[in-house]
Amino acid sequence: MKFFDKLHDNIARNQSLLFVGLDPNPEMMPTRYESQDIMTGLWNWLQFIIAETADFVCAYKPTLGFYEALGIPGLELLHKTLTAIPNHIPIILDAKHSDLNTSTIFARTVFTEWGVDAITLSPYTGQDHVAPFLVYPDHAVFILCCTSNPGAENLQQYPTKESPLYLQVVKESKNWGTPEQLGLEVGTTNPDVLGLIRAIAPERMIMARSIWAEGSNLNQILAAGLNDSGDGLLIPVPQDMLSSPQLSLEIQSLRAEINQFKTNIADDNSTCTVWLPDVCFLNQHPQQDLILQLYDIGCIMFGNFVQASGATFPYYIDLRKIISNPQVFNQVLNAYENILQNLNFDRIAGIPYGSLPTATGLALRLQCPMIFPRKEVKAHGTRKVIEGNFHPGETVVVVDDILISGKSVMEGAEKLKSAGLNVNDLVVFIDHEQGVKDKLRQNGYQSYAVLTISEITETLYQAGRINEEQFLAFKES
Repeated sequence: MKFFDKLHDNIARNQSLLFVGLDPNPEMMPTRYESQDIMTGLWNWLQFIIAETADFVCAYKPTLGFYEALGIPGLELLHKTLTAIPNHIPIILDAKHSDLNTSTIFARTVFTEWGVDAITLSPYTGQDHVAPFLVYPDHAVFILCCTSNPGAENLQQYPTKESPLYLQVVKESKNWGTPEQLGLEVGTTNPDVLGLIRAIAPERMIMARSIWAEGSNLNQILAAGLNDSGDGLLIPVPQDMLSSPQLSLEIQSLRAEINQFKTNIADDNSTCTVWLPDVCFLNQHPQQDLILQLYDIGCIMFGNFVQASGATFPYYIDLRKIISNPQVFNQVLNAYENILQNLNFDRIAGIPYGSLPTATGLALRLQCPMIFPRKEVKAHGTRKVIEGNFHPGETVVVVDDILISGKSVMEGAEKLKSAGLNVNDLVVFIDHEQGVKDKLRQNGYQSYAVLTISEITETLYQAGRINEEQFLAFKES
């Protein structure tokens, strides 16, 4: 399971945005453990924290430096601690790793051997440092963009308070990975700082740090850091709370306070935003408004994005956000429908998982039965390859979201054909081009696309949504 899916599942399961730092700091260890030798005392304390909080937090965050400071016994303690964390709770290793030369081997170690789900990284060696961690598609990184340390202010506020370095880190790191790969770590007691970062990165998960200083206001921090849905912010459990014998009760009280504020934000922002165009073209693309909306809601991003294969693209398409915007989703369905109404078929098939909402919406609109080929066949139950009712000999039109290599849509079509169904037409939303349509035609399929990536890029460039540098980077890719 991907990290952010695991995180969101546990947020929902435990109804909590709280995370706990599992830090074996001898200076913070409760006095009730001091009679034991230091390693035993720290281990018993960490076990107590996990047992008291597992049902009330969304993640754990062990800090590597505390374990390293204890030498080999400390690393052994880290292994025991990671093993003690329930499997369904994600682990964010606070490493602040910053060494470019060891990135590849360290990424492999923490993700494949230690079994952590995400890691914190320092941004100052750039995307080259982050890329080795992003090639693990089920894991994620959090980029340190701001720290509360007073001694760092001269660096972080450079060159001016109006355009500080920490905001440039946010802007740049958004080009390194998608919201499903990369979040932000923000250490601050100042809600204004958090608010500026949220304004630049409304789509990112923010892991807050250092918010419990004397005089800080939790409600102001929540108001600045939560997104419009009342999500997108991870809150640390106060370090001094972890010493309390009544930890379970105290953390439940804090969770209730946060959830109440979170609910209020969600209620205040429960309406659907209406988008209106802001440009006029002499030669207007028929889907101009839809293209601009896709860009404006973050479905189309330009920068340098590392793919699961390790390749770097100058853009990234994320159509999963469409289903959260009814206005845009309706236009997407209209565009598909304009193509489908000229084709002959008995049933619609969606390719898991991205196109299933679209296929469902089209089936309802066209009053046409829907089926779908399973991505993987389960070893239990009916073990079906195709879900839904159908009759061999029927003709099926296949609906998918993005056509890149054609592999997934052809695999789905072949599964349908293996069940005795006829597949002639494939309809996608975006075609990345590169000759894939010709490849599909050679395999006996006629493909149709609502948009091509060239049409999208040209329209965005004409509208001023992307600059010449971004446009040329796409042309050269």
